[in-house]
Amino acid sequence: MDIDWDDAADTFDREPDHGLRDPVVRTAWDERLGGWLPDRPGDLLDLGCGTGSLSLLAAERGFRVTGVDLSPRMTERARAKLAGTGAEVLTGDAARPPVEGRAFDVVLARHVVWALPDHEAALRHWWSLLRPGGRLVLVEGVWGGTGIPAERLTAALAQLNAEPRYERLSGDARLWGREVDDERYVVVATAP
Repeated sequence: MDIDWDDAADTFDREPDHGLRDPVVRTAWDERLGGWLPDRPGDLLDLGCGTGSLSLLAAERGFRVTGVDLSPRMTERARAKLAGTGAEVLTGDAARPPVEGRAFDVVLARHVVWALPDHEAALRHWWSLLRPGGRLVLVEGVWGGTGIPAERLTAALAQLNAEPRYERLSGDARLWGREVDDERYVVVATAP
């Protein structure tokens, strides 16, 4: 599926789980994110950050955020949303983010892995960007025939000797602004 993310940038935040404008949806994501992130803020890399909604939640928790998105229009919107937080937003490929030589305490990606041509190579690279004890947080799913099943993602992480923790997200309508009956989940893996 080819999506022109620059074209989508103007309307992206209209979806409740993208823009997090609804206070109930925003609070639900903030609570979940709090359970996935380390207690002590550190450096967080948000891959495929879109307009920066999850980046903003992380920055509000004290994380030093670097967001990366392939779409210049998305990164423009993310920079505006994150103004004043100290976050850095870069335009680049999430599979090989332009952060050479840097390491992170958290690598976060929401609805990105499914869109990558070689998700296993991307996961290996992201794993290499983590500091010891760092966390890889992947929010994914299968919706409308598109996406990546949890079994496939956890199998790819197992090849990295990661021990991912799976959490089902489909049943929490607060996250999506509506009831969903498709597969949505998060996988959190901690580097040794």
